[in-house]
Amino acid sequence: MTTNTAKKVISLFAAITILTLISVTTANAQTVPAEDPYLGIIPAPASVKKVAGAFIFSAQTPIKADWPADKAVVFLKNYLKDSRHFNNKIAKHNPKVKVSAGLVLTSYGADKLPAEGYKLTITPKKITIVGKGAGLFYGIQTLIQLMPVQLSAREKLPCVTIEDAPRFGYRGMMLDVSRHFFTVPQVKQVIALLAAYKLNTFHWHLVDGQGWRIQIKKYPKLTEVGGYRQQTMYGNNRDWPDSLSYGGFYTQDDIRDVVKFAADRFINVIPEIEMPAHSDAALRAYPELRCQPDDPKNPSRSISGIYCPTEETFTFLENVLTEVMELFPSKYIHVGGDEANKQPWKESAFVQNLMKEKGLKDEKEVQSYFIQRMEKFINGKGRTMIGWDEILEGGLAPNAIVMSWQGEEGGIAAARQHHNVIMTPQTTGNYFDHYQSGSPQEPVSFGRYAVLKETYEYDPVSKQLTPDEQKYVMGTQGNLWTEYVPTMAKLQYQILPRLFALAEVAWTKPENKNYDNFADVRLANHFGRLEAMDYNYRVPTPFAVIDTILFGNKFTYTPQSVVPGAKIYYTLNGRDPLDTDLQYVSPVTIIIPANEKREFKARVITPSGRRSIATRVLMYNRPLIPATVYANGKPGLKYKLVKGRFTSPDQLDYVTLTDSATTDKLNAEVLKKDNPYFGIVYDGYIDIPEDGSYNFSQASYTDTQLFIDGEKLTETEYVLPLAKGLHKIKVKYIYQAPVQTPGSRVRQTPLHIYMIEPGEAAKGEIEAGSLFY
Repeated sequence: MTTNTAKKVISLFAAITILTLISVTTANAQTVPAEDPYLGIIPAPASVKKVAGAFIFSAQTPIKADWPADKAVVFLKNYLKDSRHFNNKIAKHNPKVKVSAGLVLTSYGADKLPAEGYKLTITPKKITIVGKGAGLFYGIQTLIQLMPVQLSAREKLPCVTIEDAPRFGYRGMMLDVSRHFFTVPQVKQVIALLAAYKLNTFHWHLVDGQGWRIQIKKYPKLTEVGGYRQQTMYGNNRDWPDSLSYGGFYTQDDIRDVVKFAADRFINVIPEIEMPAHSDAALRAYPELRCQPDDPKNPSRSISGIYCPTEETFTFLENVLTEVMELFPSKYIHVGGDEANKQPWKESAFVQNLMKEKGLKDEKEVQSYFIQRMEKFINGKGRTMIGWDEILEGGLAPNAIVMSWQGEEGGIAAARQHHNVIMTPQTTGNYFDHYQSGSPQEPVSFGRYAVLKETYEYDPVSKQLTPDEQKYVMGTQGNLWTEYVPTMAKLQYQILPRLFALAEVAWTKPENKNYDNFADVRLANHFGRLEAMDYNYRVPTPFAVIDTILFGNKFTYTPQSVVPGAKIYYTLNGRDPLDTDLQYVSPVTIIIPANEKREFKARVITPSGRRSIATRVLMYNRPLIPATVYANGKPGLKYKLVKGRFTSPDQLDYVTLTDSATTDKLNAEVLKKDNPYFGIVYDGYIDIPEDGSYNFSQASYTDTQLFIDGEKLTETEYVLPLAKGLHKIKVKYIYQAPVQTPGSRVRQTPLHIYMIEPGEAAKGEIEAGSLFY
């Protein structure tokens, strides 16, 4: 599966006249602020009752468990030994014998708890964790989070009673290892992170067009041929030399090792074997499974990355899935089913005859036939099929679970049909391969932004569903596609801290969620842990707003960091700050002379040397630009158009614009139907509703130029102080119809200009009613 690359331009700020950010005391990694109701725990528990006192944990603390060999108990013993250097002995616990001191791990009373629930009680003399199976394991994970980051011989734990259970039964994350391969230890590191934050499903995307990663003994060429490729370019991202082969795969013993590692942490591993599309790697190995075009002299117009629905193909896939299901005990088997380019089916005489034979009206129904046939085989093995939401096309397989990725619509439709749904929309912050901000300093990623707050505030249960329909929402999942993730450091950067937000969405009831507490207080402990583990997380910026422009003559700044021990550096000369620049220790006040500019940049640098994106504030002491006196305005804009190929809007200054007309809005889409390439210049006035600072942004700064009162707005200077009334507006735009190649995704840059009024948080396109000529 590949992700939608359509770029969504978002506003970075709402302009205000004075910026005064109040500093917040950084939480110490070993203590939790008194105002935190959740003691730094992520995901936030259902119930926390704090009392006075503390328990002192040490290597001498006696530990008793109902079953010392229980995998949750063994996990705790290994954690204490390997991570805290405590070699505590664990004795058999008899529930009938009262224990007055130490740590007790018991299932006695767990029958009264919800599924996967636990109860953790800490008194000055005793810690008790009540839970069974996964519940006991999650109680242990909460206890671990209450331990300080810094090691010591005697560790102080707060006295508290926590009763907790998850909101959803399905709490997952997907890792794509096809585009870039990750080793068994690296995969285990990801799984360990999921377990630490009470996620219980690892969706392993083992197969795609770029690489086949799982050994299938009956078909050795799948990994011998399909497991390797020559260099691959994604966009402008080339990450290995052209002459080198790239790849790798997991042996069946590797798979068993990972599955056991996950099971020991109460994580179910769901394998994904893509079909019918995204099958290029398999078809490189076994080209006889492709569809052949009706006319051999006229090769297919598309890249044939889709299986032909022949009996040979179904036998192949059934044999593959038989070996897969022998390796994975998971109830669920994922078959993909997304983004199928059906052109090879349209050109195949076999498929066209199959449609007539089976009474299938189009290729979408061929896909439905394909998926339903595979589902019948999977069900016959006692398993349940999961597919991306395209499996709804042509009719949904009877018992299939829908994983809704394109948006929420597929999941809503499936729930209304009473099919179980896993919500993982790319439009709600669940895609961890998306950019984490609009800053050009971010490492290359997919085009959309998925900021931490968006991930955190997503609710998988749509309000469009009735209460009866809502019960079909099994849970939620985050996805990391790895086209732009060639290293473990990049993987960690992409998922952290968004993984923490996902965990809270999946576990915590909405009424117990609070983003400010999560981001400004509780994340502190977890950043401290990531620092100690040397993980490459994305460091939060010193200001929530990365890039802004302000107008005025005096500004005071108090940047902050939630990362324990981090320092903030700033510059006033336009350069991105380094650790050799000025260190922030107290509020910085800047006075700007009339008609002059100043720039304040700040950056967080953590104790391990990790750096945040540098934030920028451009300050400009200039008066409001007066409105134009113009009494005879008519609604709309004038425009002039010229046909021709252009590489820059500047070239429109040197040609004669012949065709002229008026339009009621800034929209060139209607012109594209008859003009494969052209340049256009709009002129007129925009009506500004009130005095203030106005933010303008464009869908593209390479194809579009915007002028307000003769001033060109750019990516770095895009705000103007405007007086109420009419102001001249000029827009230059060039367009070239993209050249389509087989299998390519066509991206066009539309003419979109957005304006944010003072105090507004959301962006909207310039309204037609505000334009005059």
